[in-house]
Amino acid sequence: MTATASLAGQTIEAARRALAARLRQEGIDSAELDARLLIGAALGLDLTGLIAAGTRTIKPDEAASVEGFMQRRLAGEPVARILGVKEFWGLALQLSSATLVPRPDTETVVELALEIWRSEHHAQPQRIADIGTGSGAILLALLSEWREAIGVGTDISPMALQTASDNARRLGFAPRAAFVNCNYAAALSGMFDLIVSNPPYIRSADIEDLATEVRDFDPLAALDGGADGLDAYRRIAPEASRLLAPGGVLVMEVGQGQSSDVRGLMAAVGLTLRGPPQADLAGIQRAVAFQKGPR
Repeated sequence: MTATASLAGQTIEAARRALAARLRQEGIDSAELDARLLIGAALGLDLTGLIAAGTRTIKPDEAASVEGFMQRRLAGEPVARILGVKEFWGLALQLSSATLVPRPDTETVVELALEIWRSEHHAQPQRIADIGTGSGAILLALLSEWREAIGVGTDISPMALQTASDNARRLGFAPRAAFVNCNYAAALSGMFDLIVSNPPYIRSADIEDLATEVRDFDPLAALDGGADGLDAYRRIAPEASRLLAPGGVLVMEVGQGQSSDVRGLMAAVGLTLRGPPQADLAGIQRAVAFQKGPR
């Protein structure tokens, strides 16, 4: 009997337990959560629906859908890719093959930007730029907090920009969010109060050692930071210096052990470190802020 056939006729709850057990056997730490999300997506049920329908038996066509999702997960594809959506800062963001899966670590960029404005500014930032916006995660998270701000996201990938634009429209931010196709910030002009970015920062030689769900499913261009992982920061530094208004702030995500090197690159263009870096849940310095001096 095939795995798919064995699910047909089982109750939804029994099938969920069976899926979780298979994932645990493969060493997947999030087995329980993944099983719930995958079976829920295959059957079109949220958590409440899964509980309410737990004793209903699974039909053969539903079993085939569940098994298809399961095989993709066992091959290393992350659940967010399978479902096509990932929550970030409470926002359900659609994904595409051209965008990274937004990660909790990147929320430190949002947290640090909010902390800076809470501590030293009386008004919201008016203009925000998100360099390398991908799915639009950072920009849309900030716009959800600052209701009077407007923002622009850039990306070299037209597909990523379409994804970000779709997210902005679906979540109700379209009137305040624009998206521009360019390399880093090459096409931007004017002055910005805040610039944010999660650029590629993995050393080229380290790409092959990344987890399967990152290495094989995230776009390489959004991961590869060059020989030392700092290529993107070298490109962004002069552009941020050009675009920031006097007193404006740049907040960036950095890789483990990179904050000191990035600080040197920013200092070379006149941007000074703004307070201590923000650590992620693992204690790694993940978000770093810099400020442009007054006129």
